[in-house]
Amino acid sequence: MRYRFLSIGFLFSLIFLFAPSPASAQSPISASNNRAALKFPDSVRFSVDLKSDAEIKQVVLEYGVQAMTCGTVISKAFPQFTSSKNTSATWTWEMKKTGSEPPGALLWWRWRVTNADAKELLTERQTITWLDSKYPWQTISDSQVNLHWYNGDRTFANALHTAAVKALGDLAQSTGMKSDAPPNLYIYANYQELRETMLYQSSWFAGLAIPRYNIVIIGIAPEQLEWGKSSITHELTHVLHLRNTFTCLGTQPNWLVEGLAGYGEGGLGASSMQRLQSAIGDDTLIALRTLSSGFPEDRVKVDLSYTESYGVVNLLITEYGKDKFDALLRALQNGTVIDDALRATYGFDTDGLEDAWRAKVGAKPRLAAARLTPTATPTVVPTFALVAAVQIPTRTPTPLPPTLTPTTTPTATNTPIPQPTPIPQPTPIPSQPAQVTINLDVLIVAALGLIVAIVVVIVLVFRRQRRTK
Repeated sequence: MRYRFLSIGFLFSLIFLFAPSPASAQSPISASNNRAALKFPDSVRFSVDLKSDAEIKQVVLEYGVQAMTCGTVISKAFPQFTSSKNTSATWTWEMKKTGSEPPGALLWWRWRVTNADAKELLTERQTITWLDSKYPWQTISDSQVNLHWYNGDRTFANALHTAAVKALGDLAQSTGMKSDAPPNLYIYANYQELRETMLYQSSWFAGLAIPRYNIVIIGIAPEQLEWGKSSITHELTHVLHLRNTFTCLGTQPNWLVEGLAGYGEGGLGASSMQRLQSAIGDDTLIALRTLSSGFPEDRVKVDLSYTESYGVVNLLITEYGKDKFDALLRALQNGTVIDDALRATYGFDTDGLEDAWRAKVGAKPRLAAARLTPTATPTVVPTFALVAAVQIPTRTPTPLPPTLTPTTTPTATNTPIPQPTPIPQPTPIPSQPAQVTINLDVLIVAALGLIVAIVVVIVLVFRRQRRTK
């Protein structure tokens, strides 16, 4: 008998041991065919099929891009779907509305589903590389650089990869800036095909550095190998510089960003020096404050903008030393505005820096009107982390190679760049007291109304007296 009870107990133990626990039981909601379909460079379509024991009441798509940010940011979309036990949901991310992500960006997404029993399913996070699949991409990868290309032989690609690795090593030795992860370089066959990958970009660029994404995209034909090596160094300097000084507390002036890239590239070419000397002689140099926010579209002025920026940064490093230059970068990383950072490090502001550089190259002093231009008061930095989703990623362009002639042909999408709606200006306040004008017709109507009111009152009083009598 005792053995019988032991056998029964052992049997029940096996049943409890192998029976599924509530935690390991199958979820009441399941997802299948979870996909993302790219329509490069216009959109990406997310879709999923859902099944549940109870009617599905809510479907939310959570998505984003893998990049350096100031905080955790999750974008959400609420697709339309039929509420039932078996349904499907789709949603399309329109890049024409939000601005396109750069080629090579890593997109991620997941679905959050809730049914009528308040049960919830959160699918695993999935990723997809935002890239044009019409090109036969190949990759050379190591612990330092990932280079992707599709045009030209492997010797061409190896030469570019070697140049990129050397550039990172030289920059680490000369500036101390090191890469936190291998950057991804996407080499297009030419600048025309490159332009087709990005919406709303300038017509003259031949390459872009996107430091927050650790990506460089550039158009290099096999016959432009030497120019391509130099341009890769230029763009990688951008990536290292802005990743090493990443901050959500402010921005760095464009002349500093591009000037440092020119310094890392090794200086100026003969044609750039000739244009600089011509601008010095004609007194047509561009004001340094003008170069703080952006460069012009005109190709000649673009080249002069790069040349001046390099000259100013070269002056800061060679005349005052790399330690002070590093202190300037640290101050900017901490959110100090450029004028205050320059004063604290060198004892002059942006205008003083331009004056020193003009004196160095033998240019005429700045115009008096330029000296009197007031500096805008910086916006107070909020104490909470900025939302990364509304920040514009830094995209610093490389000018076209000298062997190519830029055109004004729009990109393949033929989508016009949206213009901002003008803000209506307030009506100016007069300097003298306003004159009060009385309309004669209004005065007559008011008088007649008053007379009618008096007559009505008299009639009412007269009737009341008659009734009293």
